Amino acid sequence: MKDNGNISELLKQSYFWDIDISQGKTVSTRLIVERIFTLGTLAEVALLLKYFGKEEVEKVLFNLNYLDSKTLNFVSKYFGKPKKTFKCYIRKQLMPQLWNY
Repeated sequence: MKDNGNISELLKQSYFWDIDISQGKTVSTRLIVERIFTLGTLAEVALLLKYFGKEEVEKVLFNLNYLDSKTLNFVSKYFGKPKKTFKCYIRKQLMPQLWNY
């Protein structure tokens, strides 16, 4: 894994509305991966994979507690892995919601 300082300059600041990454503060890999896969473009996903490496990104995605359904479907197809290998999918199955709005 490389230093996070350089990649934060290449990403849109609006993805990180709740923290100030312009000051050069270190942002966690988990936060970067989660935000880019949820909000980013395919070009940004490719940049992320090139920067952190496929194995590191997969490890982070598999251990996330939450991904929305659309992002989970995309990640599952993109990496060719079944949904049940993701922690967020297992947690969702353990806690079914009574109403689906």
